[in-house]
Amino acid sequence: QVHLVESGGGLVQTGGSLRLSCAASGLALSSYVMGWFRQAPGKEREFVAAIVRYGGSTYYSETVKGRFTISTNNAKNTVVLQMNGLKPEDTAIYYCAATTSSRNTTPNAYDYWGQGTQVTVSS
Repeated sequence: QVHLVESGGGLVQTGGSLRLSCAASGLALSSYVMGWFRQAPGKEREFVAAIVRYGGSTYYSETVKGRFTISTNNAKNTVVLQMNGLKPEDTAIYYCAATTSSRNTTPNAYDYWGQGTQVTVSS
């Protein structure tokens, strides 16, 4: 059974940093595309970043490119999202997800989801 568990969310001031982690069990990161999505109140879930089969290609939304970095810790089977230069508009629940599909920016392409972690950026 696959489980994805996010951690690391919290409250931070504008310009601050947070490091989100997603611990994966029941699947091997080497076989999946791992993604981060976020959803703000009243808005649709949106793509943030993805990494292909650990250590492979990475993809970012234009809104986070240059500020966020996705990586994997293969020894811990964990996906990390380092978020720097946070802005109030980054406030959302952040979700980790896994897919075997190449359409890695589309929420519907993902098979497994974590429960989410809240990120709040104060102005």
